[in-house]
Amino acid sequence: MSAAKQALVVFSPSGKRGRFAFGTPVLQAARELGVDIDSVCGGRARCGRCQVEAVAGSFAKEGIISSPRHLSDMGEDELVCLQGGRLKAGNRLSCQAKILGDVRIDVPASSQVHRQVVRKDFEAHPVKLDPVIHLYFTQLTEPGLQSPQDDLQRLMQALDRDWGLSGLDWDLSVLKPLRSAIRGSQWQVTVAVRDGTRIVAIWPGLRDHIYGAAVDVGSTTIAVHLCDLASGEVLASAGSMNPQIRFGEDLMSRVSYAMLNPEGAGQMTRLVRAAINELVLQVADQAGVEPGEVLEVTLVGNPVMHHLLLGLDPAPLGSAPFSLATDHAIELPATELGLRLAAGTRAYLLPCIAGHVGADTAAVMLAETPWESDRINLIIDVGTNAEIVLGNGARLLAASSPTGPAFEGAQISAGQRAAPGAIERVRIDPATLEPRFKVVGGSRWSDEPGFADELGKQGVTGICGSGIIEAIACMYLAGIIRPDGVIDGTLADSSPRIESSGRTFSYLLHQGGPGEGQPGIHIRQSDVRAIQLAKAALHAGTQLLMDRLGVDKVDRIRLAGAFGSHIDVKYAMVLGMLPDCDLAQVSSADNAAGTGARIALLNKASRREIEQRVRQVEKVETAVDKDFQRHFVAAMHIPHATHAYPVLSKVVRLPGAGAGAGAATENRHRRRRSRTKLQKG
Repeated sequence: MSAAKQALVVFSPSGKRGRFAFGTPVLQAARELGVDIDSVCGGRARCGRCQVEAVAGSFAKEGIISSPRHLSDMGEDELVCLQGGRLKAGNRLSCQAKILGDVRIDVPASSQVHRQVVRKDFEAHPVKLDPVIHLYFTQLTEPGLQSPQDDLQRLMQALDRDWGLSGLDWDLSVLKPLRSAIRGSQWQVTVAVRDGTRIVAIWPGLRDHIYGAAVDVGSTTIAVHLCDLASGEVLASAGSMNPQIRFGEDLMSRVSYAMLNPEGAGQMTRLVRAAINELVLQVADQAGVEPGEVLEVTLVGNPVMHHLLLGLDPAPLGSAPFSLATDHAIELPATELGLRLAAGTRAYLLPCIAGHVGADTAAVMLAETPWESDRINLIIDVGTNAEIVLGNGARLLAASSPTGPAFEGAQISAGQRAAPGAIERVRIDPATLEPRFKVVGGSRWSDEPGFADELGKQGVTGICGSGIIEAIACMYLAGIIRPDGVIDGTLADSSPRIESSGRTFSYLLHQGGPGEGQPGIHIRQSDVRAIQLAKAALHAGTQLLMDRLGVDKVDRIRLAGAFGSHIDVKYAMVLGMLPDCDLAQVSSADNAAGTGARIALLNKASRREIEQRVRQVEKVETAVDKDFQRHFVAAMHIPHATHAYPVLSKVVRLPGAGAGAGAATENRHRRRRSRTKLQKG
């Protein structure tokens, strides 16, 4: 009997994948891979919560052509759900749809039990308030037979008389409300003028508040902050997953999708614009603000996000020389980006720096102002693509390194994005090899009373990026992992936590169990390798910039981005993600890209500042630099093959480094003695 035909199934946003026999229900495949899909009716097509979407197109990274036709046809139960409005058009019930060919399945946030915590809160940052839009209250002269000027002319005269504003341009849209505005308010109006040159809105009577939105378009998440342009106050914030993630977790996968599928770029453009529009309307609703009162929007993103947002072809960014369609700042009507705001609302996109160093890095620079310091500053925005800035007031360099999605929990066996129940903090006793951990949404460590009660029925669901960083760093400090990244199988005799996994070994971080309905969480050799590859790319990019600048150490490190703000810098340095530095000088810049977007929204002079500064930045292209591979290979070791980390060694005992090596050996002896005593007892 021949083996059943199998298909490759790839789930997003988790990135988990596996081969399954034709006829396997999508929900069953998801559960076998540990993909998070909600279902409360037991697969009976009653609850409608397990909805998924089959993504159409060619995906080079996985080597598949995906199509909705690679799922079975809709059955009667699904049609009933569709007709009853419980099934969204274009979606399928994963409990009913069966796999008939290679397919990429997107699991929307509404179908996930453990939804990601989008951690892109704004950072309090002093800003000199001088927005590009200002309000002017004025009173027009009433029309009469002796003064036959039109309404617009009388408005211009009043603005010149009261405020010295002359020669103003205007949008056609302002004429529509002008007549009713002036006649319904005893000829008194408030006028919004942009950059001292253009009327963009008119309201009857006195108005003293207008609003703007700062938007950070990340490859994984999108965050929007609504600001009062009169006070600078952030009134509301919201975030969501970037819907483009269904076409690939990393940027090059999305570029590839755009290249292989004629409508691919257009699809991604429409999706990201719709997501931004939804978030802007959401924050306006939260703040009790009418969408028509949002008159300015600033946006930042990496070059691929920047080009897809603007509807520009991203294909040239997929290969050398990685040329941008434009690296200049862009101003355009917000309606051209699909934003349903006032007709006069403008959008401003910060400038890009290089082919893989985008407007988000420009925003980080604007927030951090490294040009104001004489010290050597290293700024890293950690994401699926790490963007790096190094230097000071004399000289600044920038580069990008392809770290991939491993730092965000993707492509890790038990990995997930940050959601309640995900392990985010880990410590391992070097003597007993026993772990303890914290999860997202919890306050207690796993060895503290009340930990299980705090989790409730949800249990421990997986491990996110910050957790996998700490787990591997702690495994190294405890001697479980050798400097080359190999899990030491000889320790299996002294600890049941070390388990054989065929030709390699794994570390059991969490037992799981039927009480939680969750499998055990292991750190496998493949997980260690994925993190090694990511951290080596980051370190190699940093080292290239240090070589170019002619320095062998940095004075200060700032970690930007949602992920960078939640990792423990000590364990990141133990792992070798960062160069050796005084830990007191390593800190988080939180969502610095979002902060920079907010600064550009609230201070028009900052726009000219960053436009000038990015022209002075020296770009280093890691993808074609001959020294990158050499640095990458050395950085695969933990923490590094050739760098001794003397500063870190003063506060952390590193295995294989002086006293640390003796400590690791003593820990092994202690474990063996304990094991022997237990066996004799």
